[in-house]
Amino acid sequence: MDEIDDYSARVLDVVDAIPPGQVMSYGDVAEYLGAGGPRQVGHVMSHYGGAAPWWRVTHADGTPAPGHDARALAHYLAEGTPLRSA
Repeated sequence: MDEIDDYSARVLDVVDAIPPGQVMSYGDVAEYLGAGGPRQVGHVMSHYGGAAPWWRVTHADGTPAPGHDARALAHYLAEGTPLRSA
């Protein structure tokens, strides 16, 4: 694996700090950092986010990363994350 750059480390620090039962969008993470944007955060998560609580980072519409719906839902239910119906 490549050595992690400063921006990626900062993104992962923010994700690690999201409390159980809560989420932030990719754009929220970028805005909090004051750098990058949703796509940059998504890139970091797709490359380095496997060990982070990745399910706590969602698209702006509240959906999890594509292809991870069932795994994310299990985490949401375990953590008591408020869910809205589709």
